[in-house]
Amino acid sequence: MNTDSKNQPNLLKIGEVASVSGIPIKTIRYYDDLGLLTPDISRNKVGYRLFYQSIFNRLSFIRRSQSLGLSLKEIDNILKIYDKGEIPCGVAKEVLLEKLDNIEQQIEQLQILQSELKAILSGWQFAEKLEGNICPNIQQTHG
Repeated sequence: MNTDSKNQPNLLKIGEVASVSGIPIKTIRYYDDLGLLTPDISRNKVGYRLFYQSIFNRLSFIRRSQSLGLSLKEIDNILKIYDKGEIPCGVAKEVLLEKLDNIEQQIEQLQILQSELKAILSGWQFAEKLEGNICPNIQQTHG
């Protein structure tokens, strides 16, 4: 949608959006290039990005979603549902449940690694000479 910012005083330039939101201009451009900011963005006659006030809600959602571990692709999928006028909370919940499951698996793997490291360190011995292994403590397997 092309528009003239003089005819649309409610539209904000990218620098204004960056200043108010605290999100760098480069990041806002990147989000736009990925299509995350449609339909809250317009262009003037010379192609400059102009933003509707609703952009702040969208940027806030993107940032919060990222802080919860969602990828930009996952965020894009949720926003596309919202942009169709549908409530995306069901899809968002599925994504968050999947994230939680992944985190629980990672915690399990980290606990196994923690146990292994503790076992290695509790039996640590300093080799007095090179015996063919780089570091016998690391290379020997613990049962």
